[in-house]
Amino acid sequence: MDFSHVSEVLSGKLDGKPVKLRGWVHRQRTSSNVNFIVLRDSTGILQVAAKKEQPKAFDTAGSLYVEASVTVEGTVKKDERAPGGWEIQATDMGVICNREPFPIAKDLSPEFLLDVRHLWLRSQKITAMMKARHWITRYMREFLDGEGFWEVNPPVLTKVGGEGGADMFSIDYFGEVAFLSQSAQLYGEALTTALEKVYVWAPSFRAEPSRTVRHLAEYWHLEPEMAWYDTNDNMELQEQMISHVAQQFAKKNTDLLEVFGRDPAALKVVKPPFKRITYDKAVEMLNSKGVKKKLGEDLGAEDERALTEDEKKPIFVTQYPRAIKPFYAEPDPANPDRVLCDDCLAPQGHGELISGSQRVWKYETLLENMKRMGLEKVHSYDWYLDLRKYGSVPHAGFGIGLERLTKWLLNLDHIRDAIPFPRLINRIYP
Repeated sequence: MDFSHVSEVLSGKLDGKPVKLRGWVHRQRTSSNVNFIVLRDSTGILQVAAKKEQPKAFDTAGSLYVEASVTVEGTVKKDERAPGGWEIQATDMGVICNREPFPIAKDLSPEFLLDVRHLWLRSQKITAMMKARHWITRYMREFLDGEGFWEVNPPVLTKVGGEGGADMFSIDYFGEVAFLSQSAQLYGEALTTALEKVYVWAPSFRAEPSRTVRHLAEYWHLEPEMAWYDTNDNMELQEQMISHVAQQFAKKNTDLLEVFGRDPAALKVVKPPFKRITYDKAVEMLNSKGVKKKLGEDLGAEDERALTEDEKKPIFVTQYPRAIKPFYAEPDPANPDRVLCDDCLAPQGHGELISGSQRVWKYETLLENMKRMGLEKVHSYDWYLDLRKYGSVPHAGFGIGLERLTKWLLNLDHIRDAIPFPRLINRIYP
């Protein structure tokens, strides 16, 4: 007999049939006449009852630690009292590993749980989060593939910074200084001249000394770049992609949303168009809410929370000051002190999901911007300037972090719970 998965039992299709299962002990409870375990595998949890009349199964079930790995043989029986409404009446049980008591119990500190993240990722919530990441990634790829994009693979080791080289992790590259990529954008721009519409799925690294609920030092980054797109095309693509992911997730993954107490209706309202406000309007709104903000200052996490706390859908903030945006952002022809850019902010205070812009495509403008930032003599950018000499065209792009998107969709309190092994300012273990 082949091994079955827990989900097959919970589907009801195996009622009354003999089955073999394998997995881990999620919970264990003993009594004088029957010993219970709740068996966990990658598809769910299922109650197993080992009665005294089956002495081997009974004794084995009574001796197990939580998270012991086991095999179970028995018969499927409907039982409304059991998790999922089904139970296995065990006839035999085998032990794979039952070495020591599991070190995780209830009411432990977040720091301890991060110390034992390699074990804690077996928990129901983190398991559900990892499945959610899989589906969110799949829905974004599905959308972009449907729009005619090509997935490409730029380097992770680089000599250039997507935002001028600030906050990058440096490494010794055979005696030469190199960096872990903070963005694949510049390489993506090069690839648009061959493939027109491309996207990159890759890790990005930011050496920002930030201790907030939305910052990671290493995260997974989706970065589309599109030839022939302007800033409006760019924002329309962003809202269509976000809406596609939200709609698909609300429709197909209600079981995962339920784990986090997330109402699918909160995602079903996420449909284009998204509200658009200028940076200047955002500053005005913040001051009206009692948040002191001056024109020219960048928006931080608290500002974004104030702007979005009453929103049900993401919003765009557009036309930031040129002085606080990277050198590659195209100036607004109607107001050269502002750039053709957008930040897409998630509702209910979750804040920035996406940062995007129309890219500078004329050589003279890019060189001027680089001079303003002192980058014109940095030879590592010579190839990027070359792109503006040979067949340059208007183009645009954006970046979105998978963890920030997951945090919002699942309504998580902290971004560390949106990735299996978070890398934070004070944590690189395990």
